[in-house]
Amino acid sequence: MSLSDALKASCIPVIVADGYVLPFSEVLDWKRAAIVIREEELINVMDILKTIPLGRIYAMRQQVGFYWDYYFSSMRAITLTTLQIINDRVFPYAGRKYDQWNDAPNKAGVISPLFLPMIPSKALGFTAVILTYDRIDSLFRVIRQVANTPSLAKILVVWNNQQKAPPPAASWPKVNKPLKVVQTRQNRLSNRFYPYDEIETAAILALDDDIIMLTNDELEFGYEAWREFPDRIVGFPSRLHLFDNVTKKWKYESEWTNEISMVLTGAAFYHKYFSFLYTNSQPGHIKKWVDEHVNCEDIAMNFLIANVTGKAPIKVTPRKKFKCPECTNIDMLSADASHMVERSECITKFTDVYGTMPLKTIEFRADPVLYKDNFPSKLKRFNDIGSL
Repeated sequence: MSLSDALKASCIPVIVADGYVLPFSEVLDWKRAAIVIREEELINVMDILKTIPLGRIYAMRQQVGFYWDYYFSSMRAITLTTLQIINDRVFPYAGRKYDQWNDAPNKAGVISPLFLPMIPSKALGFTAVILTYDRIDSLFRVIRQVANTPSLAKILVVWNNQQKAPPPAASWPKVNKPLKVVQTRQNRLSNRFYPYDEIETAAILALDDDIIMLTNDELEFGYEAWREFPDRIVGFPSRLHLFDNVTKKWKYESEWTNEISMVLTGAAFYHKYFSFLYTNSQPGHIKKWVDEHVNCEDIAMNFLIANVTGKAPIKVTPRKKFKCPECTNIDMLSADASHMVERSECITKFTDVYGTMPLKTIEFRADPVLYKDNFPSKLKRFNDIGSL
């Protein structure tokens, strides 16, 4: 039986050939998927195989299946693997690590990438990172609103317009928290996730410049909820991914449902660690694809965090409308039909890149304990929680 036949059948190959170099051995750890026996031990091959524990056999067969599916199952897989190895030789600083080559994605028992303490200190607060282009009036309204949130440490405005300078310092809102503006060199959506040196807190609140309906109670509660779950996206606008059995593709669903699998980063808390991952370790060419299509950076961040942690995001508070109340759906980009189609294509594209669907579906929302109970307002910590 040839090596490819054994791999295709998920059989553990037994190699008895001194000097034989297994394919892609530069990056694949064949000790996890094959038994290599010296030629002089051929007479004892059966005795050697009988000493292998059953648990290791199961693990090796799973590894064989993983190697076949990802690296050997087609000419396309073999070619892409070869090109990736060449790319890693030319650009070793950006090369794939051992675990990326040898660990199946989304394996059971995903370990949180964050270190202790698992509940970040409340004293440090959060940094509000607001991505903007030229909506000055709306931006200033957002700044004034978020500035009154008790746990806010700093506001960082990412000015994404290279054709127009930010307003003069004297025209910016006077707020009681530090306000910093960084001007980007290129108009890219991924700029919102860059780990800027100005961000000194572990917690980041990503905000669009038109999210003006969130109250300070909602933002403060969202931060408190994030402190309990710092390895997840915790936020307000939620979405769901579905598989379309007709088109055989994934679909982006924006209707209100009983389930969610994404929290959009137009208004969401996440750990700064994930900004480093998004900027430096985004798989494939997802970041470049997002910037070229000017769409789906929020979906890409949800994919990244779910793939790393194996956990679903958390939606907080019942509010479902976040932008200006006077705006109609027709005025909004997210209501455009082609926009929705492209976001569905994003999910299908990202799933192909990851080789799996990492998003997790959850039927769960976090609300303040007493906010709906019939108690006097002075007994409730969070009173101003939106209902829609």
